Amino acid sequence: MATTKRDYYEVLGVSRTAVEEEVRKAHRRLVLQYHPDRNTEPGASERFKEIQEAYEVLSDRERRAAYDRFGHASENGGLGGSPFGRAGGFGIEDIFDTFFGSAASTGRRQRVQRGADLRVDIKISFEEAVFGVDREISFSRSDTCTVCTGSGVEPGSTPIACVRCGGSGELRRVHQNLFGQFVNVSVCDRCNGHGTVIKDPCKECRGQGTVQIERKLKVSIPAGIDDDSQIRLSSEGEPGPNGGPAGHLYLVIHVEAHRFFRRQGNDLQLDLPINFAQAALGDEIEVPVLDPDEQTARLKIPSGTQSNRMLRIRGKGVPHLNDSGRGDLQVRLRVVTPTELSDEQRKLLRQLAATFDQDVQPQENKGFFDKVKDAFGV
Repeated sequence: MATTKRDYYEVLGVSRTAVEEEVRKAHRRLVLQYHPDRNTEPGASERFKEIQEAYEVLSDRERRAAYDRFGHASENGGLGGSPFGRAGGFGIEDIFDTFFGSAASTGRRQRVQRGADLRVDIKISFEEAVFGVDREISFSRSDTCTVCTGSGVEPGSTPIACVRCGGSGELRRVHQNLFGQFVNVSVCDRCNGHGTVIKDPCKECRGQGTVQIERKLKVSIPAGIDDDSQIRLSSEGEPGPNGGPAGHLYLVIHVEAHRFFRRQGNDLQLDLPINFAQAALGDEIEVPVLDPDEQTARLKIPSGTQSNRMLRIRGKGVPHLNDSGRGDLQVRLRVVTPTELSDEQRKLLRQLAATFDQDVQPQENKGFFDKVKDAFGV
């Protein structure tokens, strides 16, 4: 009694809309689980073979497309166990020819396809990424030849019928087997399925039907865009073959680093030096900001501030991409110790030091061991 095959998508545990990467990951996971070298349970070997068979079909675009349309009948041994599989010389091409005739197969070979995508890299400044900018870009792409209007034929001339396929665009091979006479159809290798060949190609495009042009576009880069972000411009890529739609143009944004500001998500970060008097007593200072309307903002430093303390100024960060609102400005305070002091400053600092638990004495004339004793209070 024949065993009914399970659906290949069910075997791998993926949906019918699963992309190639999902199919590959599911296969790898199941192989590790059911490989005979790792799994000795009864039925594991048969399950492994079933997984391999499903993956061989679903990982091949043409075989997967045929399976989606005809199910297991598209594979070897399908159609109720008849010898109409690929091994017998009767594959999916013959199924189309049998039910729909040669016109269907020719139409399928000439199916419309989307053109290739293009990429353009753009470098912008840090400020332009924060606030947005309009740019004019130029790039090279293929476009329909205006001389031959895309036909590839020199004006005044016409294509001639292909002598190899007789103008049909396909080659037919008849063979006989147990079930009768069958015809295999393939694309003509001389005219590539067009049915015609160009005797006098267009001099402008050399028979290609397309020429390289320099395309210029004005693009708006939105406020808040980040480094390595992509912007898609639909239908600005290469034109599609056989009159298909054009591909897309992808703009890849590269943001230059800023001298002072750094970006953390929608927040900006700034390192700000202050002296130890400001840190100890507190202060209110002007802080530089990235803002189209003002250059600085007020920041209150609390008394007793330690180095590396982070304070926030609300709403002075990066605008949210394609949304309202902005992030914050994070100000990291760095307490700076002066390296040069005047005599008056030294005097005042010693007077301050005298009010603490430990006095500060001049170290210039003391030897190494005297300095060690002072440090440990000996």
